[in-house]
Amino acid sequence: MIKKEKRYIYDGIKAEYKDAEIVICGVPYDGTCSNKPGTRFGPNELRKEIYGLETYSPYQDKDLKEFSFCDMGDLELPIGNSEHVVSTIFEDYQTILEDKKRIITIGGEHLITYPIVKAYLKEYEDLYVIHYDAHTDLRDEFFGEKLSHANVIKLIYDEMKEGKIYQFGIRSGTKEEFEFGKTHTNLHFNTLDGLSHIIKDIGKHPIYVTIDLDVLDPSVFPGTGTPEPGGVSFNDLIESLLLLKGLNIVGADIVELSPHYDASGVSNVVAAKVLREVSLLMGVKV
Repeated sequence: MIKKEKRYIYDGIKAEYKDAEIVICGVPYDGTCSNKPGTRFGPNELRKEIYGLETYSPYQDKDLKEFSFCDMGDLELPIGNSEHVVSTIFEDYQTILEDKKRIITIGGEHLITYPIVKAYLKEYEDLYVIHYDAHTDLRDEFFGEKLSHANVIKLIYDEMKEGKIYQFGIRSGTKEEFEFGKTHTNLHFNTLDGLSHIIKDIGKHPIYVTIDLDVLDPSVFPGTGTPEPGGVSFNDLIESLLLLKGLNIVGADIVELSPHYDASGVSNVVAAKVLREVSLLMGVKV
């Protein structure tokens, strides 16, 4: 269970939980990583980079100091049992959402998005999901496991209404996954193009944004357990995210940073900067 009184304080993110409209929460879990584990170390390594990052964004002409953010620290998770982990995340996020907070999650592997979105659907029945990733994540199971970062979007799809998931940057998956995505999830192969065309359809409906950082090319972001060549640039990702400005983003996550696979530390900085831009997209001036 997360402790609401515990918080990390750094420049631009220092509000008390009770005063914050948006909370940042770490979920350090990598129990189903199919290639190289290490995302459990993502939240703390990302936080270290925030200290050296300017609070002002020239992309948006906004400053974190103009908003009310609280970093609650990390969830305390059980070890080993993925079903127990998923249920713990779901219950903790329900508690935070009952306090009328919007949440930005730093992971952690991509499976954590499933119980988070499931909790959001209890509060927002008409939720839309925008998914950035290199991988389809649409398998029914992976190595016999139903709960996996390799089928997280299929798990979410099974909880949602048809036509409310949009996938961008996808360039890896089985033939069956791609065929399913083309029919059921608005899958955009190997591109971020097309987002501007769906914004009118989404309108003011609540949106959850999930960003698997391996959507970026490994030359930009090598610090991940499942690098996939042919990805997008950092600028492309930011430009795509900025198209969401003014929309009703009620939650977001940034996942799959495995810091120890990038000795330079550049991947940590990239993840931290994505966090800053997503935070500012969701922020409402106080």
